[in-house]
Amino acid sequence: MTKAWMLCAVLAMSAAIWSQTTPPAKAPVTPAAKHAPAAKTDAEFAAYKAVAQLPDPAAMEKGADDFAVKFPDSDLKGLLYKTVMRTYQGKNDAEKTEQMGRKVLALDGDDPEALVMVAEILAERTRDTDLDKAQRYDEAMKLAQHATQTVDTDSGIPSGTPEDKAAAYKGLLLSNAYSVVGTLEFKQDNFAAAETNLRKSMDAFPQQPDPTVVLRLALSLDKQGKYPEALKFAEQAVTLNQEGSGAGKIARQERDRLVLLVGPAKPAEKK
Repeated sequence: MTKAWMLCAVLAMSAAIWSQTTPPAKAPVTPAAKHAPAAKTDAEFAAYKAVAQLPDPAAMEKGADDFAVKFPDSDLKGLLYKTVMRTYQGKNDAEKTEQMGRKVLALDGDDPEALVMVAEILAERTRDTDLDKAQRYDEAMKLAQHATQTVDTDSGIPSGTPEDKAAAYKGLLLSNAYSVVGTLEFKQDNFAAAETNLRKSMDAFPQQPDPTVVLRLALSLDKQGKYPEALKFAEQAVTLNQEGSGAGKIARQERDRLVLLVGPAKPAEKK
């Protein structure tokens, strides 16, 4: 999981908090953009809150399943499963995170957060030795690309959310979607396409560059012979990735290799 997902999940929790504190109301018919879901009855709302406030993800998952049986027509089912998904993600349980993400998508195939979450797990956890590697990569690509098309229309951001927080949430979703696409292109040696999408990822959320994205962009540029620019991003990757980590070691090896090729990166000129 990328570090950006942690902030993404925090921002996204505004939707869950809104549903816990807002009285039941019916959503508008055929809205231009998807609105946050709302309870239809007080009983449904109380049951939703009881499950959403459970601290244990396994208990929350069971509660969500029971809620879905008791309230089969509830608009809050997907929101509950999304809350469980985020909770498992916070516990670094990728398998359960993917399962809950797929439950969200079974209810709403356009949900950008679930689309990106499942796509990211597929992209990062697929091994070269997996017999279904091609199918997993193909699914991840389709999910991530679809997310780039639904961020603006299907994020379900509650009305009244401050504009800067709504923009940050959408920016993070878009950044992570392009990160998945870029990662998949990188892993399949399509380095020009990887560069394009990794740049889009950084541009979508420039206030918090993802260390893995920066490193993969440096490597993608290197593979294309764009050594001076590759060095610039390798230097940035070194500052973002902890020295003792696997990514940190790769970043430092990449920087040192590029320095031998083109010399040290020149400091930015003062204006």
